[in-house]
Amino acid sequence: MARRPLPRILSNGTASIARSRELARSAADSATDVLHPLITITRGLRRLAAAGRRRWADTPKDKRGPLLFLVASVILVVALVPYGPLLALISLMAAAAWTGRERTAPEPTGPDEAQVQRLQSLYEALVPYFSVPEDPAPLFAHGGEWDKAFVEHDFDDTGRISRLVVRYPAYFTDGEAESRARIEQLLHAKAGRGREYHFTWDEEGNQLTVTVLAPLPTDIAAQRFVTAPGETVLGFTDETGVQRTLPLADGAEQRDVPPVVWRTGIRSTEPHLLIAGQPGSGTTTLLRSIALQALQYGDVLIVEGSGTGDYACLTGRDGVLAIECGLAGALASLEWAAHETERRLIAANRARQAGHPPPEDTKRPLWILLDRPSALGHLAAADGRKDPQSLLQVPLRHGRAANVTVVVADQLDGLDALSDAVHQHTRARVVLGYATADQLEDVLGAPPHTTPTSDVPPGRGYARLGAGQVHRLQVPATPDPYDDATSEAHRQAVLELLPERSTPPDEAEGNAPEATEAEPVPAES
Repeated sequence: MARRPLPRILSNGTASIARSRELARSAADSATDVLHPLITITRGLRRLAAAGRRRWADTPKDKRGPLLFLVASVILVVALVPYGPLLALISLMAAAAWTGRERTAPEPTGPDEAQVQRLQSLYEALVPYFSVPEDPAPLFAHGGEWDKAFVEHDFDDTGRISRLVVRYPAYFTDGEAESRARIEQLLHAKAGRGREYHFTWDEEGNQLTVTVLAPLPTDIAAQRFVTAPGETVLGFTDETGVQRTLPLADGAEQRDVPPVVWRTGIRSTEPHLLIAGQPGSGTTTLLRSIALQALQYGDVLIVEGSGTGDYACLTGRDGVLAIECGLAGALASLEWAAHETERRLIAANRARQAGHPPPEDTKRPLWILLDRPSALGHLAAADGRKDPQSLLQVPLRHGRAANVTVVVADQLDGLDALSDAVHQHTRARVVLGYATADQLEDVLGAPPHTTPTSDVPPGRGYARLGAGQVHRLQVPATPDPYDDATSEAHRQAVLELLPERSTPPDEAEGNAPEATEAEPVPAES
């Protein structure tokens, strides 16, 4: 049986009802605005009547008669006075309007009792560090006033300190790292553990600003970042650390996040990178993220010392020259990389002497990524062969001029096995995972201005580019798409960034660059 169309009154009924509701809502809002004085006076009369009933109920029975006589006398006097009823009505309406107004509770000013107790205990804890017996008018003294030392203070919803500005005496040795570390450790313990604090020392004004940092976002997946050629996003940090933001796609929405951008190439001041961390801290994830970004503009050579196959998704892809896991393949690939660096230098030098631009084959960036080279060094020592790190001296020393970038990742306990060339030429540093203050200072060259926490998510750490400041860092989630523990969303995000496969996987396994493929050309005198 064919369906009959609904009558017009039923098909258009929903739209008519919606328009009727909008008209009714608009009329109600307009009526409320017009009748607002009447509503206020009515509310006030109701409150005055309720107050009168309470007063009558609280009055003893033996005093109700005199009270009625007094009220009747007042009404009689008002009725006999000229314009008395009119003045009484105006007074009643004014009282009702004043009583019926919308009252908002005043916001509390200043800290409450619990917050004052917290500030006082923090003040007492700082007394031994910010006072000396010779001071005639000490700013910090037992039983003193905390409001003179704490210029500003803010609390979060849980009642813990979120921001504090401390004014300390001028004789405090704020130029010594040990003195500042003691104060930072004390404030971290007294203000609440389990959070990251940022300390800003104003040595000229004798003020210390303590700020609780919000956790860095851990839900940022790998994606194509809006960067220029030669720029690599290591991760994301706080808004106060950098002066730039990147637009990121978060599902259907878009947000801006401040990144830590590492610049490579001929004009880079930190052409090579060293990544250190504990097992499971995300060093391989960061290397995988760098490889995906580098393949957009250059070629990548990967040497994996752990042999776990974490880079199998890159096998046979466009721009991936080789992925070596064995000692022989690593030696051959790194020897080819050294010869390629020399070839690029010689070709660029000849073109420069002839007054020509550099050849095109020297402009394409070449990335050498080494994951745990210390493991290969132990194998080479046991086999009586040379350490693969010895072949990195030429790419590390002359890589910037030849457009060659070296990235080395290893564990914190294996940094001693790295060669002097790696330590000397990798001025961009990243530390991931939990590390002590001494380990952070040894790797980064400077202590961070924040307090590390014991509970560190994967990919969280610190980064320092050259002689710049130390940034908090959160690496974008770039897991192995072939891992069963990877979520579907992160797997698809990584797979979308992979280049097209140019070589079948079976052929790509033995497709390592040969050492004789690009022999060095002797330089002309």
